Amino acid sequence: MNALDVSLDIDKSTSEVLTETEPKLESTIIKEAVADKLSIQDYTLCAKSELVTSLKLLIDKEVDVVKDDVEIIKQTFYKKVKADIDEQKKLFIETDGIESDFVASKDPLEDEFKELLNQFRIKKATLMAQIEKEKENNLILKQALLAQMKALTESSDDVSIHINDFRNLQQSWKTIGQVPQTASTELWKQYNLYQESFWDLIKINNELREYDFKKNLEAKLLVCEAAEKLMTETDVVLAFQHLQKLHEEWHGLGPVSREMREQIWARFKEASTIINKNHQSHFDEIRKLEEENLILKTTLCEKIEAFDISAITNYKEWDESTKTVLAWQDEWRGIGFAPRKSNQTIFDRYRKACDAFFAAKGEFYKESKNTLTQNADSKKVLCEKAEALKESTEWKETSDKFIALQKEWKTIGPVAKKVSDELWKRFIAACDYFFEQKNKSTAGQRSEEAENLAKKKELITKITAIEKAENHNETLATVRALMAEWNTIGYVPFKEKDKIYKEYREVVDKQFEALHVDSTNRRMDSFKSNLKDMSTKGDNKLSREKDKLTRALDHLKSEIATYENNMGFFSAASSKKGGGLIKEMERKIESLKEESLLIQQKINLIDENL
Repeated sequence: MNALDVSLDIDKSTSEVLTETEPKLESTIIKEAVADKLSIQDYTLCAKSELVTSLKLLIDKEVDVVKDDVEIIKQTFYKKVKADIDEQKKLFIETDGIESDFVASKDPLEDEFKELLNQFRIKKATLMAQIEKEKENNLILKQALLAQMKALTESSDDVSIHINDFRNLQQSWKTIGQVPQTASTELWKQYNLYQESFWDLIKINNELREYDFKKNLEAKLLVCEAAEKLMTETDVVLAFQHLQKLHEEWHGLGPVSREMREQIWARFKEASTIINKNHQSHFDEIRKLEEENLILKTTLCEKIEAFDISAITNYKEWDESTKTVLAWQDEWRGIGFAPRKSNQTIFDRYRKACDAFFAAKGEFYKESKNTLTQNADSKKVLCEKAEALKESTEWKETSDKFIALQKEWKTIGPVAKKVSDELWKRFIAACDYFFEQKNKSTAGQRSEEAENLAKKKELITKITAIEKAENHNETLATVRALMAEWNTIGYVPFKEKDKIYKEYREVVDKQFEALHVDSTNRRMDSFKSNLKDMSTKGDNKLSREKDKLTRALDHLKSEIATYENNMGFFSAASSKKGGGLIKEMERKIESLKEESLLIQQKINLIDENL
């Protein structure tokens, strides 16, 4: 074989190697887009102010690096804005607002956020225009290089004198950046064609060609070693991105000798295959996790949709049901993303189920408010009737009418706390006024009442002077005997009754405290003593006392219902301040219930005596 044959054989192998070095893997653009997507931070847990801060930081960075993050931040921010508007609307409706009158308040962060987005869009548009312009310029430069390569391959001169010129053109080609995608493939074909044509024409010696092969082999071995290191990289997304750069470097290297061609390519391909499989497995795991998340989210939707709203009939049940749904919502927020194709659909289903529950709750509270209003109107009518009767001097007939009004009052359900006390005071004031006037009509009783007042003052002095004996029960018996004597004394002047009774209670309570008798037992002990006195004055006295206690019990029950109603509102708007109010209301309710129990015990004692 002569030198020319060897040269032609080497040139032939060069053409084949150049053909093999064309890209054989799937589009790196698609895989880089997917990898970039997976690197995006989860901004769904950030507040709107944090999203604005994040956007401020991102717009100063490279557009290509942060564009996906910016898009997610934009979507998350406006979802939160919409959620805030929905919450405003909900509260507006729950506070008797008309839905058509609702106007959302302007979010103070929105204008700043829009301005930041506009800055980013301008920066992105500028960058894209610059990139496209650079690609067009690169296309022109590469087309000019191709024209020069073509001229060298078609030259009638001895082309061996142009080897350095051709190598310079190759080096210049490598330094030029990307071109428009539509022209890339054709440019590479032309470039490889002119390389093959030129080297087919060149009559170079074996030593020079072998030197080129050796340098190219050394470079490709380094690429193989770099790819093999990436096989053990734990960050498979990062490994995949680096592999794409190694493929770009591989394509820019020249050919190797025929006997090493398949071997070196197989080594690089094997490493590439492993890295690609790891990358694909990573995506498969993510897709599997997203499918599992979809199942969990579907189960939660089914639970909320299956919730029997029709079975909830009172504030307590609504409060408990709300806690259950809120717990499910917390569980939802702990679950990751579902597959992209299903993520929005399952969220819409979840949102619809939650909205249905809270809409039903809002309707229940609205109807309850209407009932409270109707009860208040009914009690206002009774107040007006009582006020119209209070000046009457038909004592017997009017007394019966007042008793009838009081019985009717008890049949009316609870009213709102803000008007409950006012209505009760108005009604009882009219009742008390009439009965006080009735009592005053018996003027002959004044002298006796003055004597009774003196007797009661004397008894207060005796109770005050009691000294604790060694026998605890003996002292207690003495106190109770004086209390029994107090109950045998008749009425005192009306203007003095509260004052003298207060003095009496103070000295009795002081003695009881010294004897370690608790408050509830004291009150029951005092009531039993009073009850004996009332029983001697006929059933009417006991009946009136029972009616008075019954009214007080109804009033307490109304207060308890009002507080429990308000508890439902505070439970739905959970906050630190609301939590403190709830605890205070719970203590108030417990106190009212204890008072109700004591009154009920008094009523039971009266029933036994009747």
